[in-house]
Amino acid sequence: MRNPRNERVSSDIDSTGAERTCILSGRKGAREDFIRLAISPDGLVLPDIHARAPGRGAWIGVSRSALENAVAKGKLKGALARAYKGAPLSIPEDLAERIEQALSRALTDRFGLELKSGRLLMGSDRIAQNAREGKVAWLAHAADASADGSRKLDQAWRVGREEEGSGLQGTRLPLDRDALSVALGRDNVVHLALNDRGAAQRVDVLLKRLLQFQGQDPPDTGDADRQDGEGPARDAVPVTKPDLGRAQAIEI
Repeated sequence: MRNPRNERVSSDIDSTGAERTCILSGRKGAREDFIRLAISPDGLVLPDIHARAPGRGAWIGVSRSALENAVAKGKLKGALARAYKGAPLSIPEDLAERIEQALSRALTDRFGLELKSGRLLMGSDRIAQNAREGKVAWLAHAADASADGSRKLDQAWRVGREEEGSGLQGTRLPLDRDALSVALGRDNVVHLALNDRGAAQRVDVLLKRLLQFQGQDPPDTGDADRQDGEGPARDAVPVTKPDLGRAQAIEI
């Protein structure tokens, strides 16, 4: 008798380890641009944001609204049923919300790790000083940060990068100051900066996935790979209130 626990669908396998296929749209892309869904032994479909759960899984690369539409119309269940040849599946009605909360938690967890390692800077004065000295690789503002405070830090960043007049600005996060403060265990966290290129790239991957799932354009963050010295302003994006309770591991 087959053991469905050890099965993988085609979207979950790639010889290069890099490209994945969305089971809803058929679009192929880099693994970091997609979200893995893990299937528990009893058929429950759950988000596997870090793609670490063993056993069966499938990948999606659509926005939250597109996923909600696919769930409502039975398209996601149909795609998974075809992939798993009719195996019993149960899709939570709040799957899209669970995914967004997990993406938000992954981002704030990353902020916490970078803070512990000394690569995350907080506080307007500290960020401004490091920015003017050219020590800031990435800059961001809470969704409800004041325009004036953000503008001053953006200017200091441009000065330190010798990009005055470029329009380069910090990223407006889809998290407000309350969410950031709770996640980082500090009071009134409004602005964030990273002083390390690798850290900036790690954060950008998670932020990009969250924004794409929300239906937003990925950020232009002025990171270490920038060559043209330009960075258009980021519009404010919808605020996400992450579930800050520790998520339970998915047993597959």
